[in-house]
Amino acid sequence: MNPNRRSLIAAATAALTIAAVSPVLAQEAAPAQAEEKMPEGKILEDIVLGKADAPVTIVEYASFTCSHCQAFHEENWPKLKAEYVETGKVKFIQRDVYFDAVGLWAGILARCGGDAKYYAVSDLLFDDQKVWLAGKSGDEIAANLRKVGAKAGMTPEQMDACWADKQMVSDLVATFQKNSTADKIEGTPTFIINGETVQNQPWDDMKKIIDAKVAEAEKK
Repeated sequence: MNPNRRSLIAAATAALTIAAVSPVLAQEAAPAQAEEKMPEGKILEDIVLGKADAPVTIVEYASFTCSHCQAFHEENWPKLKAEYVETGKVKFIQRDVYFDAVGLWAGILARCGGDAKYYAVSDLLFDDQKVWLAGKSGDEIAANLRKVGAKAGMTPEQMDACWADKQMVSDLVATFQKNSTADKIEGTPTFIINGETVQNQPWDDMKKIIDAKVAEAEKK
């Protein structure tokens, strides 16, 4: 997906409003509820995967509803993880982007098990994206997301509590807005590799960039 930054931020604002009126994804909200006030969002710390002292940092801006992000996760993420993250050359950070309320619902679910389970749940969401996103209504998508959460060991009560947590919703959206604006993100997936913005591309081309960054960092 490649909206411009203005439409991207507008989408996040809309997602926040929709999430506020339907916090547990159980039913359509009444129009009057849309004016419900949300708490002020706090900026959340990044969740880092890999060695803290890895010479290269890769940040991926990704949306759980983005098909290109799903393709990267399926095709290139296993290579990046095995060749660079698990070998200590790269520490990886995923920053969620919310184009719509459904993407925000998925983002809340990814955080629901705590930081330690974030990447495991994120993997499940991308693995099963075509299945859970195939729901033809909010209720169907909610039911599908509950199945993903159940795979991760979450109870229905736990998921309901997370989706109803207005502070979490506000924090996630505020964090997304701050980071994506600072990094001038215009679409997903977009990568920041040791400070350089890199668009999605074939693995061989991305690997060359990563190798160059690793070599440069190891000389210092």
